[in-house]
Amino acid sequence: MSRKLTRADTLIHQFDTVLRTLVPHAARSSRPSPVTADIDDDPMTLDERRHAAGLMRVNHTGEVCAQALYQGQGCTAKLPEVREQMEHSAQEEIDHLAWCDERLQELGGRTSLLNPLFYAASFGLGAVAGAVGDRVSLGFVAATEEQVGKHLNEHLETLPPGDHRSRAVLRQMAIDEAHHAQLALEAGGARFPAPVKFGMSLMSKVMTKSVYRI
Repeated sequence: MSRKLTRADTLIHQFDTVLRTLVPHAARSSRPSPVTADIDDDPMTLDERRHAAGLMRVNHTGEVCAQALYQGQGCTAKLPEVREQMEHSAQEEIDHLAWCDERLQELGGRTSLLNPLFYAASFGLGAVAGAVGDRVSLGFVAATEEQVGKHLNEHLETLPPGDHRSRAVLRQMAIDEAHHAQLALEAGGARFPAPVKFGMSLMSKVMTKSVYRI
């Protein structure tokens, strides 16, 4: 017979998740990395490696934001099945977080110093969306994942030609993000109007430009 979780248990779990999200190299994936032993990079120049690391740093921060978004929404979601869906998607985002972190280490890069700031902002947005209602919350997930998918496709095109290992990671992430968006809409998520999506796109560009270097 399983024990019912207390509020203290929930807070401890949340704190542990925050640490695994923000502390470099702390995230552990539940699925094998898409980067298999037979995937090797072609020779890259120092500038190409720096560019690849900058793009993967952006993707890592995007996963920090996604994790915070799901955690915030999970705290305020009203329907149990919606909370369960958020938790499942959040686990896959942890996989993405760990994969991006591993690839950054391979490239000699580091995670962004701005991650705590973006985590706090995303958690707040997620909590507000969840408090407004599950339909809005799920719609926010779908719109966010749509933005992430666009970034991933752009990065797949702009990565150095020889960076095959980063491409393997981003391709699997793109598949997962599209699936998350579809699940959110199928669960009753609202389709956000174009002006709202445009605002989200502008915010995303702010994150991308700043995190690429910092």
